[in-house]
Amino acid sequence: MKTKLSLILLAVMLLAACGPKVGPTPAGPLPPIQSSEVKVSIANFAFDPTTLTITTGTTVTWTNNDTASHNVTGDDGSWGSNSLAKGDTFTFTFTKPGTYSYHCGVHPSMKATITVAAP
Repeated sequence: MKTKLSLILLAVMLLAACGPKVGPTPAGPLPPIQSSEVKVSIANFAFDPTTLTITTGTTVTWTNNDTASHNVTGDDGSWGSNSLAKGDTFTFTFTKPGTYSYHCGVHPSMKATITVAAP
C-alpha cells in the first residue's frame, strides 16, 4: 500500500512539472501612446504617470491638482513652466525623439521621465 501511494504521489509530481509554467510575465516597455495630446496629473507631490512613452509631435499637458504650487522643469533646463497654482496647466510639444527627464523645481524629489519615439 505504501509503495502504491508513493508511486501515485510521484506520478502527480511528474505530471504537475509537465504543465504550463505559471508566474509573472515580464512587463516589457510599453508601446508609445499614439495621441496628439497626453495629460499628466500633479497630485500628492508626484507626477502621474511618472514614466510615459509618446511619439514625436505629441503635446503633454500637466495639471496641478495639489494645493501646493509646483512647476515642471526639464532636467537639462531647456524647457519648463512657471509656477503652477492649483488648477493651472502647462503644455509642451515634444518634437524630437529622446528621453526627457524632468522634475519640480520647487520640490526636487518629484521626478518623472518621458520617452519620445519616432512615429
